[in-house]
Amino acid sequence: MQDYGGPVGFGMATARPERIHSLVVQNAVIHEEGLTGLWDARKAYWTNRDAHEAAIREGMFSVPAGIARHVGDRPHLERYNPDLWMDEILSLRRPGIDRIQLNLSFDYQNNLKRYPEWQSYLRTKRPPLLVLWGQHDPLFSVKGAWAMQREQPKAIINVLEAGHFATYDVPSEISKRVLSFHHDLEVA
Repeated sequence: MQDYGGPVGFGMATARPERIHSLVVQNAVIHEEGLTGLWDARKAYWTNRDAHEAAIREGMFSVPAGIARHVGDRPHLERYNPDLWMDEILSLRRPGIDRIQLNLSFDYQNNLKRYPEWQSYLRTKRPPLLVLWGQHDPLFSVKGAWAMQREQPKAIINVLEAGHFATYDVPSEISKRVLSFHHDLEVA
């Protein structure tokens, strides 16, 4: 589960817990402490959509915002392939996608209301949990990863030298960790 996939996955897990064998989470939060200061603009948007839509648009569809989602606070921008953020920005700028994204952003407030339910799920069901976290994510703080371990103490937390889209930054490392996690579950 990554980003918007976190609420989707946790919603599915709580709806059908008997079907869950394990969970792998990558930069998706279920604790408000995992939301960075960038969420202040979204919280304002939730209280007055019309007054704050321009700020949300800028944060979603601008080149600087796209770069930040991929690179975070890491130096040496020249080390990263600009196709990563430009492909995302071009995709977001397709006709009609802006409205879909704005609606998703507005609706995200409903996920926060479900955070206690998802936290309780981890505490009570204790599914095997692997958390992979790009430490340079401007949206979701590493605090969100560690907070999951409070709910599921046996969670395996991996903080990676990566941004929000860690699978782009360190795909081999993530693949190895996921395969190892599932291998260990099969042997246990």
